[in-house]
Amino acid sequence: MTAEQLSKVIVKGMEEKKASDIVVMDLRNVNNSVSDFFVICSANSDTQVEAIATSVEDEVFKITQESPWRSEGKNNRQWILIDYANVVAHVFLKDKREFYALEELWGDAKVTTI
Repeated sequence: MTAEQLSKVIVKGMEEKKASDIVVMDLRNVNNSVSDFFVICSANSDTQVEAIATSVEDEVFKITQESPWRSEGKNNRQWILIDYANVVAHVFLKDKREFYALEELWGDAKVTTI
């Protein structure tokens, strides 16, 4: 599965739990990028953050039979990062997303709003 296809599966997992403000950042042409794509979304509560992250992992596993390479933030449920190496999913509480401003940090990336 290509990174682009994987990013679409991740978006589907986010949409299953009504994530908001979903964006796909194409980092393939950005120098020194850490991955090919970032998929970022917002949630209204820590419970929804956890539900979205679980949905992403379940959806990806259904299609690819792969678990994330790494996952962080599940204990505090304010920002969960799910790393599939070439695609990284970020699930934020709205205020944390504004604070970290990943879209601005990687401003050279092509951004697609879902």
